Amino acid sequence: MNEKTYQPKVAEIKRNWHLFDAKGEVLGRLATKVATLLIGKHKADYSAHLDSGDFVVVINADKVTLTGKKTSQKRYYRHSGYPGGFKEISFEKMFSERPTRVIQLAVSGMLPDNRLKKGRMGRLKVTSGDHNPYQNRFEKVQDAKN
Repeated sequence: MNEKTYQPKVAEIKRNWHLFDAKGEVLGRLATKVATLLIGKHKADYSAHLDSGDFVVVINADKVTLTGKKTSQKRYYRHSGYPGGFKEISFEKMFSERPTRVIQLAVSGMLPDNRLKKGRMGRLKVTSGDHNPYQNRFEKVQDAKN
C-alpha cells in the first residue's frame, strides 16, 4: 500500500520537435498551441516543477493574422526603468519590421513567469519565411519513430 506518484528525472525527459505553419493562423490561437507544447502539458509525465516541454518551430511568421480591428489597434509597451523611458509601438510597425517578434511576445505572454520561462522560450524557433532551418532535426525524430 506504499504507492508513490511517479516523478520523471531530468535525464529521462525526451524532447520532440514540432513544426507549425503560421500561414493564415490567428496569432492567439497559434500561441496557445505553441505554449502548451513548450510547457509539456501534452505529455503523460508532465510535472509542473520540471521543464519537460518540446522544441517548436514556427514558419511563415509574416503570414499570421489577427481578428477584428486588432491590426490597427493593438500596441506593445515597454519601459526602460528610467523616468520618461516608456515606449509604445503599434502592431503594424512591429509586424512590418520584425514579424517573428510578434509570435515570440504572444507565446511569452502565455507562459508562466517563473524560472523555467527562459529555457522554454529558448526552445521556440520562429522564422518569417517558409524555409525551415531545423529540418534535419525533424528527420532524426522521424527515424527514431520508425
